[in-house]
Amino acid sequence: MSKKNAMRMRENLILRLVSRLFIPFIFLFAFYVQFHGDFGPGGGFQAGVIFAAGFVLYGLIFGVADAEKVAPPKVVEICMAAGLMIYVGTGFACWGLGRNFLDYDALTPAHPMHGQHWGILAVEAGVGITVASTILMIYYMFAKRGIEA
Repeated sequence: MSKKNAMRMRENLILRLVSRLFIPFIFLFAFYVQFHGDFGPGGGFQAGVIFAAGFVLYGLIFGVADAEKVAPPKVVEICMAAGLMIYVGTGFACWGLGRNFLDYDALTPAHPMHGQHWGILAVEAGVGITVASTILMIYYMFAKRGIEA
């Protein structure tokens, strides 16, 4: 996208108003997909992509600098690592409790179904956080490259 087209997009009142209206619903839908993933279609990867798409839309309409004020790159980097640590930490917790890696039954031995539920929620949360932050960081990298060019 050229700088001229980017400026026109940022100055377009209709795009700004519609995106301000829809971005919260995009985030809400991402949370729905995240937390509904253990019962039906969806989960961490899909939710992460949807969540990142909301930030990318924000960055396209309002500019990368404004998007970086909302989600600073340093915080996004920390989230990339934190999501991975949640995933791996869940596996090591199961392993430390004497079961196989990611054998969620170990989390609540008295009620294995509860362990399955909490384990998959933790793993899907880790995946969602990692995917969303990775896509957002990729967007930041490409957008900054376009600004400098």
